[in-house]
Amino acid sequence: MPRYALLVEYDGRPFAGWQRQADQPSVQGAIEAALAKLEPRDHTIAAAGRTDAGVHARGQVAHCDMAKDWDPFRLSEALNFHLKPAPVAIRACVAVDDDWHARFSAVERRYLFRLLVRRAPCTLEAGQVWRVMNPLDLGAMRAGAAHLIGLHDFTTFRSTMCQAASPVKTLDEIRIAQVETGAGTEFHFSLRARSFLHNQVRSIVGTLERVGAGSWAPEEVQTALEARARAACGPVCPPHGLYLMGVGYPQAVFG
Repeated sequence: MPRYALLVEYDGRPFAGWQRQADQPSVQGAIEAALAKLEPRDHTIAAAGRTDAGVHARGQVAHCDMAKDWDPFRLSEALNFHLKPAPVAIRACVAVDDDWHARFSAVERRYLFRLLVRRAPCTLEAGQVWRVMNPLDLGAMRAGAAHLIGLHDFTTFRSTMCQAASPVKTLDEIRIAQVETGAGTEFHFSLRARSFLHNQVRSIVGTLERVGAGSWAPEEVQTALEARARAACGPVCPPHGLYLMGVGYPQAVFG
């Protein structure tokens, strides 16, 4: 069966997450339903990351197996037609080898978290950023984040429901940028790693926000990391500021 890689963008707000669920809407379910309109049968697709409820994506990657040979452009166009009105879009589609896998072939995931500082409630940005009202110290957050780079036991920064076999991960990069927008001051947290633990990004950003607000000293991030205890983590920030931005593979898939 021909296999196709899909580059997927979605607004996570209406969904209970990526993973198909029997009684709640999911991104996986929406795409599989669209595939069934093209080839009537049960479809099962795989993705590079199973994002949580409310989490968005600009660069999620999935793959599907089809019964007939499709022109990739026509397949993406047909899927986008049948996905309406769900806020899910197939940005690109390419044919891949039969043994290529969206999850297991991946060597890198990249996430962005958007934090907006302003006192007024969000209107246009509602559901797309995490709003906080207190000013934040960029230098302090960068100093705190530096303690997390590299190979560590991230037990403190993972959900108690995490199913990963080991809490040991290598965090390759955390960049924090201050961006002035028409809506207010945003802080963009960009994280890159081969893979992440459940709630790892949101736990890290929530902790670093406390550093930026002055409630934690930057060196307390190191103390929390070394505690290897979930209770040592700062608050877990909400999902709606989090975006899966991209997935890396040994060879570029989408050009």
